Amino acid sequence: ASPLRPLKLLLLPSSPPGSTMQTSCLSAFPTSPSTGCRYSRTLQSVSSPAPNSLILSPPLSPDSTGSLSFRGSKAFGVRKLAQLLQLLTAVGFLGVSSIVTMSAPFFLGNVIDLIYTNTTGGDLTGSLTTLCAMLSGVFLCGAAANTARVYIMHISEQQIIKRLRTSLFSSILCQEVGFFDKSSTGELINRLSSDADLLGRSVTVNLSDGLRAVAQAAAGVGMMFYVSPQLAMFVLGIVPPLALFSVFYGRYIRKLTKLTQNSLAGATQLAEERIGNIRTVRAFGKENVELEKYTEKIDYVVQLARKEAVALAVFFGATGLTGNLIILSVLYKGGLLMSTAHMTIGELSSFMMYAFWVGISITGLSSFYSTLMKGLGAGDRLWELLDRKPAMPLNEGIVLQSDQFKGAIKFLGVHFAYPTRKESPIFQGLDLSIPAGSIMAVVGPSGSGKSTLVSLLLRLYDPTSGAITLDDHDTRILNPYWLRKNIGTVSQEPVLFSCSIAENIAYGAVDPSQLSMKDIENAAKIANAFNFIESFPEGFETVVGEKGVLLSGGQKQRIAIARALLKNPKILLLDEATSALDSENEYLVQQALDRLMEGRTVLIIAHRLSTIQNTNAVAVLDQGRIIECGTHKELLANSNGLFRKLVEKQTFLQDSQMVALNA
Repeated sequence: ASPLRPLKLLLLPSSPPGSTMQTSCLSAFPTSPSTGCRYSRTLQSVSSPAPNSLILSPPLSPDSTGSLSFRGSKAFGVRKLAQLLQLLTAVGFLGVSSIVTMSAPFFLGNVIDLIYTNTTGGDLTGSLTTLCAMLSGVFLCGAAANTARVYIMHISEQQIIKRLRTSLFSSILCQEVGFFDKSSTGELINRLSSDADLLGRSVTVNLSDGLRAVAQAAAGVGMMFYVSPQLAMFVLGIVPPLALFSVFYGRYIRKLTKLTQNSLAGATQLAEERIGNIRTVRAFGKENVELEKYTEKIDYVVQLARKEAVALAVFFGATGLTGNLIILSVLYKGGLLMSTAHMTIGELSSFMMYAFWVGISITGLSSFYSTLMKGLGAGDRLWELLDRKPAMPLNEGIVLQSDQFKGAIKFLGVHFAYPTRKESPIFQGLDLSIPAGSIMAVVGPSGSGKSTLVSLLLRLYDPTSGAITLDDHDTRILNPYWLRKNIGTVSQEPVLFSCSIAENIAYGAVDPSQLSMKDIENAAKIANAFNFIESFPEGFETVVGEKGVLLSGGQKQRIAIARALLKNPKILLLDEATSALDSENEYLVQQALDRLMEGRTVLIIAHRLSTIQNTNAVAVLDQGRIIECGTHKELLANSNGLFRKLVEKQTFLQDSQMVALNA
């Protein structure tokens, strides 16, 4: 499955102008972002792409089918051709070594006949010396060819596994977010590691051994017919039953291998999740419980392995018996032919050696067939993923030029339910407008869908119906790569990677290679992160651990803000960015956020209502719809409104805490 696929452009039709809908809260600001929201019955049309819009072509471009393709496809083609030539060279060496191996019995039979029939000592010595010297040279060439074959095949194995893993990882990265909602991390990791390794080995080194066994078996059978057709016909009557048995064995092993790999993926998923959340496991004292769960999964894998062991034992026992029966048949029938002078001792010796090599080849073929079926079983799982086209492409659509891009956002009659929970809709006709350059806060009860707004704006999901527009362009016709490049996010639980602080901050830049250390330090200073970073012994080179586990919540937030600063986005999404912080960290983070929000369109998902007093407008979300919209002051003045009730509830809780502290 090549990661280089054609790019297609898909443009969704725009809504007809003048479309009407039910009364909705559209926070439209006529002149100033500081003005409140108003209700509107008229839905503006979603525009088609502007004539001077551009098609994006980034250095690393995810194509429309979902794979990441890199510039330089010519170099990719050259590497592919070189690898093909490498494999053909290995096959050539395989042919040479097989010819040498299978010619040996014939020449050795001649040597035996020469010794057995020659009675003159002087003539025998000269002839024997010449023949043995010639055979030594032939064997040396065969050994060299076999050495080259093994070396090239092992190198090719690693290269093919690398390409498999790269293509597979590319396919995984390009799948829509809904795919990851349904797929376990452990299963995907198992496909990347175990399945790719098993398939790569089965189609390189194992395939080479299989071809060698086939070549030697074919040559051996041919030479057996050349030496004695009558004896060959007698011996090979054993082979057809073995071939039929091998077919049934292969089908069983392939099915069993796929089941085993799926079970291993489940065990890997459990281990990966528990190890990643070891603090929670330790806090609840569930080490023994988790060990029992993991042991149960591994026990099932062992049960499958036992079934495989039985099948392997029977198969290899049968093939070994077949080889021995072939040798025994040769001795029996060959002895009878010698007694009637239909064979010489040299011919019988040659035939015996050919029969021996055919027996070895059959044993080798059984091992090859077994490994190949395992590889194909693992390959079935890989092809499912490699051939899967993402429901949401990464690199198709239009890109707004900088003079067109203002940052105005609208949700127009949006209905949405998560793909894994289609029976539980989140939004049911959501309407919301955020003017360019304004700051909009969205509040509401827990589970009302506030964070889902962020996912939809980032186009991690598409609405079930309705539209989300950016400067009156439906986000479904915009290039997702460009869209996400121009949207910055800071979440309640920012995810950091297990690398240095400098690398985590630089992750926000469109092209980290163009950054200087000074750029990173400046971003850290603006985000109020510079001082605590410099207090670490290794400064910006401090490794933060998996998911930033070695940092406090406030420190992670400030690094996430510095990361967003380097992205320099036109639109900023703050998903409860200060809700989990103490007062001191909240103050420092809020200062950094205030700097980050300057000159941008900002959507704030708010939990602490005291932090949104300075926003241009507040929208209250409940049961999938905007039920209130206005300035903070306007909503607070509505004594029957949900916003007022939420504020009063939080104020009551804060007052209760103060009374408890003063008691």
